[in-house]
Amino acid sequence: MPLKIISSNCTSCSACEPECPNVAIFEKGGTFVINPKKCTECIGHFDAPQCAAVCPIEDTCVIDDSVPRYQAPA
Repeated sequence: MPLKIISSNCTSCSACEPECPNVAIFEKGGTFVINPKKCTECIGHFDAPQCAAVCPIEDTCVIDDSVPRYQAPA
């Protein structure tokens, strides 16, 4: 499942945006959001999602259960 950013937790620090290998993170309305169509949970790039790894606020970048899990190409 792709990740999402909890807007009420986001401080707009922008730490996550340059770390995303899929360019899935962008600023919208004063906080950052993740495009679920581009998010791969960093599979194939890193061992852990980089947005969550660099975010200074715990539990801001979380799994979005409303979107199907990313499937890496075979």
